[in-house]
Amino acid sequence: MKMLARSFLPLALGVALSTQAAETAPGLPPAGDATLGNVVANAPSTFILRDIEVQGLQNIASGTVFTYLPYRVGDSFAEADSTRVIQELYKTGFFRRVAVGRRGDVLVVQVEELPTIGELTISGNEKVESEDLQKALKSAGLAKGRVLNRQALEQMEQELQRLYFSMGLYGVRVETRQTELDGNRVALEVDILEGTAASIRSINIVGNKDFREKELLEQFDLGPTSWYQFFSDSDQYSRQKLAADLEKLRSFYLDRGYLKFNVESTQVSISPDRKDIYITIGITEGEQYTVSEIGFAGNMILPEEELRSLVTVRTGERFSRKALTESTGAMVKRLGNEGYAFANVNPVPELDETNKTVRLTLYVDPGKRVYVRRINIAGNYNTDEEVFRREMRQMEGAWFSGEKIER
Repeated sequence: MKMLARSFLPLALGVALSTQAAETAPGLPPAGDATLGNVVANAPSTFILRDIEVQGLQNIASGTVFTYLPYRVGDSFAEADSTRVIQELYKTGFFRRVAVGRRGDVLVVQVEELPTIGELTISGNEKVESEDLQKALKSAGLAKGRVLNRQALEQMEQELQRLYFSMGLYGVRVETRQTELDGNRVALEVDILEGTAASIRSINIVGNKDFREKELLEQFDLGPTSWYQFFSDSDQYSRQKLAADLEKLRSFYLDRGYLKFNVESTQVSISPDRKDIYITIGITEGEQYTVSEIGFAGNMILPEEELRSLVTVRTGERFSRKALTESTGAMVKRLGNEGYAFANVNPVPELDETNKTVRLTLYVDPGKRVYVRRINIAGNYNTDEEVFRREMRQMEGAWFSGEKIER
């Protein structure tokens, strides 16, 4: 089998077509020649298309070509329109060469296809599942049965780099090999050299005024390791881990009343040898806010006094997102015990910038009350169903109750 080089000849468009005349493939007329087959002498330059004929197809259906052609049978066609046809077909990325001509009132389009991927194999991947790599390749346009072109190969490298970079593997290398098959097909082998993960050398926080950097970094799972931490992977950078740590940092401030806290920037830089990572996080703390009032709105269903007793946020205290989340969760659970299985409680804050206070309004949306139509029990191979039903407090035909189901 013949091994093909990775690079492809660039596709020429428009006026550059005449430069390809000397490179005509066997059986294909010069790209700059607008005549194919037997041509009627002194034929008019503009004519009505009686038919369109496509020649040279191997793996691509003729219907696909007709979809991209800007002209249809019955349209008026001039010699100058040939350039537009060639440009539109080149844009598809399916063809190496395109020539357009006429035979009487028949438009003749002759093409030379780029190879189709007949086989696709991946090797060298240990830290990423082959299924995830297949998805990345498919998103880049590389899959069995797809046309192989240079743009798809370049996009493939970018997709794989993006995938590995998010895991901190900045030394990844991707190599491809192509083996020619019959029927204008190729076997594509993707060999991945994953390398080693880059290690975090330092994390710096800029913009903190009320808290020391050391206290803030204690909220992070990521960070440089000491020489005695043999089995720790906290210094292995990944984009997902950093995003989780930034959310922890945001929760740290919101639980202490900093309602306008914001992460302004996150800069991740890597050393020239791609082994060390340095992270700089810019933040704005803002001011602390105190809860001035707690109100209720919406269809509360239950007495306001009962709902208020479930709220752990107190007026006069610093705002805490954690306490607010616990309060709304307790209210949703209580409404669920009354049959409102899909209840929502949405807190809406109103800030007073002058006094640095916040008024909280809890909007109660109970939704529709639901009842249990049927209870199905599965997986009981050794125990009779009646044993389970005897222990259940939630009955069929009764209103839904989260408390009874949990019990």
